[in-house]
Amino acid sequence: MMHLRRRIRPFAAAAALTVALVACGGGDDSSTDTAQTAGTETTAPADGETTPAGDETMTEGTETAEGDFAVPVKSSGDPFADLQDAAHHVVGAADTLSGGIAAAAGLEGDTASPAAETQATLTALLQEHVYLAGITLDTAAGFGFDSQEFELAAAQLDENSVALADVVGSVSDDEKREAFLNLWREHIGFFVEYTKGAAGGDEEMKQNALQELDSYRGDAGAFFEEVTGGALPADAVAENLKGHVDTVIAAIDAVAAGDASVFDKLKQAADHVNGSAKVLAGGIVQATGMEGDPESPAAMLRSDLTALLQEHVYLAGIAVKTAYAAGPDSDAFSAAAGTLDKNTQELSAAVGSIAGPEKQEAFQSLWREHIGFFVDFAVAAAGDDQQGMETAISELQGYTKDAGAFFEEITAGELPADAVASGLEEHISTLAGAIQSLAGVNFQG
Repeated sequence: MMHLRRRIRPFAAAAALTVALVACGGGDDSSTDTAQTAGTETTAPADGETTPAGDETMTEGTETAEGDFAVPVKSSGDPFADLQDAAHHVVGAADTLSGGIAAAAGLEGDTASPAAETQATLTALLQEHVYLAGITLDTAAGFGFDSQEFELAAAQLDENSVALADVVGSVSDDEKREAFLNLWREHIGFFVEYTKGAAGGDEEMKQNALQELDSYRGDAGAFFEEVTGGALPADAVAENLKGHVDTVIAAIDAVAAGDASVFDKLKQAADHVNGSAKVLAGGIVQATGMEGDPESPAAMLRSDLTALLQEHVYLAGIAVKTAYAAGPDSDAFSAAAGTLDKNTQELSAAVGSIAGPEKQEAFQSLWREHIGFFVDFAVAAAGDDQQGMETAISELQGYTKDAGAFFEEITAGELPADAVASGLEEHISTLAGAIQSLAGVNFQG
């Protein structure tokens, strides 16, 4: 475990939240990617039920805060739900941070307008779809499509689908909401069929799935043209969805081939849907006459920070899971960590674009430091080292004060240090909780 810590340090910007997915994937050493559920809604076990995970168990529905921690550690026992909870927290943090930064920089537009809210929400949900799908497929590869582990992972993916349908329903009606949900779940099922064909070398199954996905693009285009009253033309939507299909298929092919490029390809698929979110938001705003400009600098800052912070959670988790499954010296982990580092550079650049290069470097150093403390917590949790976990949490609490002071400075007080520190404590609670839930899962089988 200490060896893992040393290997992670150079890629610190990804590793903190990274630990959150440590066990999410089962034992495959490179296929941590593009997964889809079978297009049917699944539900997690009721409170108190246990789910086998190798030689360990996962217990859902019980919150724990063991030890004399400086910040409470929230863990339900379900690593997939806890990871998603940690990701949702940083989406909220992006809202807060973008508001303060935009106000301090005098950016045109409003991060809190309905249009900005719609764009940020779609960005978060579509990106999450890609990464939760990857986690779900990797879990199926490690534990099987009929495993309870897969059911837990698929439940979070379907929760994301329902949330997307709710957004569609909020700007149309219940009938359109249900139509979208059925269409969306169906396309997930087609990706599953392609994945099974790729894994089994069944070219006919793959081609059938591609034909179904092609038909889906046309159906989805017609749907959005109708919902937006022509603001989103069917052909334009279908063409945009071609990029979604092509990038996800490329990632699935890399998984099947055991190609370490899979991590970059998964990120490319996520980056594509970030652009799709902007297209969809623009059409919805135009069709509904929604207040605000989704293309304003302030709105774009919010959606960009939303994507970067959430992506950090999911890419980091995949990288650390890969380190545990394939080893910290493996080519697979090096590739995964490299993809994570791209996210780190992008996040630091986003801060630097507003605050300047000197502050960009300061942010990157501070960010990497707090990631190291999360790595310390993960190492201690894996070894059941209570004192080590307590020390790591104390270090993280100290980090919240430094980060609070940093953001107060770069925003000239728009983001008060105490408020930032308080928000970061919730980040510590949720992420450390996900780490605790993951610690008991034997993903190597």
